[in-house]
Amino acid sequence: MKTLRDTWLVFQRHMLLLTRSPLSILLGVAQPVIYMALFAPLLKPALASMGADSMTDAYRIYVPGMLVALALGGGLYVGFGLLAELASGVVERARVTPVSRAALLLGRALRDVVVLVVQAAVIIVLAMPLGLFVHVPDLLLAYAMLALITLTSSAVSYGIALKVTDPNALGQVVNNIAQPLMLLSGTLLPLALAPLWLRRISDVNPFSRAVVGMRALFAGHAGDSSVWQSIALLGAVALVALAWSARLFARSVR
Repeated sequence: MKTLRDTWLVFQRHMLLLTRSPLSILLGVAQPVIYMALFAPLLKPALASMGADSMTDAYRIYVPGMLVALALGGGLYVGFGLLAELASGVVERARVTPVSRAALLLGRALRDVVVLVVQAAVIIVLAMPLGLFVHVPDLLLAYAMLALITLTSSAVSYGIALKVTDPNALGQVVNNIAQPLMLLSGTLLPLALAPLWLRRISDVNPFSRAVVGMRALFAGHAGDSSVWQSIALLGAVALVALAWSARLFARSVR
């Protein structure tokens, strides 16, 4: 119970800081919106192999992949905020408090989930006039998958930030992780266009399964096996990532 209470307190603090800088949420939405408005119309021929016979079909395939990319990429870059707190002594001052060390991670990760949900909601609303339609139950399942992806990526980012205290080095490490994961998950371009050896490599990427599950949800196929398999896989990956990062927090902030 103490960990839950401390997590809620840390979450409230970071949400308060976030409300004082709403521009960060808008900036996070800006790039995906640009991609959706300018890049998606060019993908209709490429997405034809996945059943995109119209722009509506193209957006139903493209938007879920873009949301996964946003959850994955956005979460992996939150470690820079932790480095800023380490440099300013915020985390150092936590050493003298009785707050749970795991809560320092969980509270931040939940804040990152809220940011992702808001950004995803904005993108989905903007995509509706373009023909995108999702049933509410399917949308809630999609949000759950995005939350698990964000928990995983943010936990990994915080863990790397604790290991690599140099912002320049952190940027290089994150880029080297984010780009292959996105390319091998088919977030922007379908993996059906890739050679066989690349598709085999993508099979071990849990986020490629998440993209398949998300697209099934946006197509209205909540009962598809890919949905529940991806949720179970993402849940397991999130638990491992959170446990690893929480252990690093416990060791670093004593």
